[in-house]
Amino acid sequence: MKKVLSQRDVEEMLRQGADLRAIPADTILTPSARDLLRDALENVRTPSGLTTPTKVAAVASSTQPPAKPLNSKSPKAELEAFFHSAYALDLKQQICEMGRRLWQRAYVDGNGGNMAIRVGEDIALCTPTLVSKGSLKPEDMCLVDFEGNQLLGIKKRTSEILMHLQIMKRQPKAVATCHCHPPYATGFAVAGIVPPTCMLPEYEVFCAVAVAPYRTPGTPEMGKLVADLVDQHNTILMANHGVVTWSHNNIEEAYWRMEIIEAYCRTLMVTAQLGVKPNTFSPQQLQDLLKIKQSLGYVDPRYGLKECELCDNDEWRPGVTCQVPAQSRPRPATTPKRKRSSRP
Repeated sequence: MKKVLSQRDVEEMLRQGADLRAIPADTILTPSARDLLRDALENVRTPSGLTTPTKVAAVASSTQPPAKPLNSKSPKAELEAFFHSAYALDLKQQICEMGRRLWQRAYVDGNGGNMAIRVGEDIALCTPTLVSKGSLKPEDMCLVDFEGNQLLGIKKRTSEILMHLQIMKRQPKAVATCHCHPPYATGFAVAGIVPPTCMLPEYEVFCAVAVAPYRTPGTPEMGKLVADLVDQHNTILMANHGVVTWSHNNIEEAYWRMEIIEAYCRTLMVTAQLGVKPNTFSPQQLQDLLKIKQSLGYVDPRYGLKECELCDNDEWRPGVTCQVPAQSRPRPATTPKRKRSSRP
């Protein structure tokens, strides 16, 4: 079986001063690992063409965050140095990878969807506008302050950045945000329905869902309505629009929430068509899942509720199944019409 190396595996090899040329040719590399490996091999060669552990370690240190936290008032030279650093490049590549996953799963269409990562006190990296998430490149990314002003980047920042920034301002734990339009979850958003609970453990542990009323995308009003919910929810259904998630860890976790809520909403739709009442967890079983969730540092409005207050799905109305009534008598046979002659 072929070995798979992730970005973290390559970073660990760099820290240990390993010989990167010794990696077997048939090793499978994740996109981020491949890019990091390429950059390391290009930048750490001695005149003789050999890679030295000392220089490899130097490259590893350059992938760490700045020792001095940056903000929108930092000198432009420092902001530019950060924006073009190996550390920032790694974050940009992570966004590109998540963009490819969103596009491959059909969670975005056209140039829809956007992402952001907090990189300082009041600055963030974000995706550009009018670019498909399936073809993002690191050089497409933008650096903005928390008022939405673009500080660096060749392309124009996403038009929906204010929503991401308002989430980060309201929720200090929010490190990364992801917005897209997964069809099943967006269907619940269009219907204005919060998915029912107590059915799948992954959903209960990773997601805490609420619905924000519709406002024009990209406006401060839209951002405020979403931000009002993020203290206790990490997955927001935006009415008649889509979904936005946030993570206190990284952009990949924000993306995971998209996969989880979309799979959950799809499962609910399939379950509703089976014509039987769904089985659910007991309140005690849900309480056990909430303890796991709290230990992971995820938000949820149900912490501290009594067991009798959990698993309340009274508003869930999955609809009815289609039943074809039996025919009381056979349909009369129809006689095909005689084709009219074209002769006079």
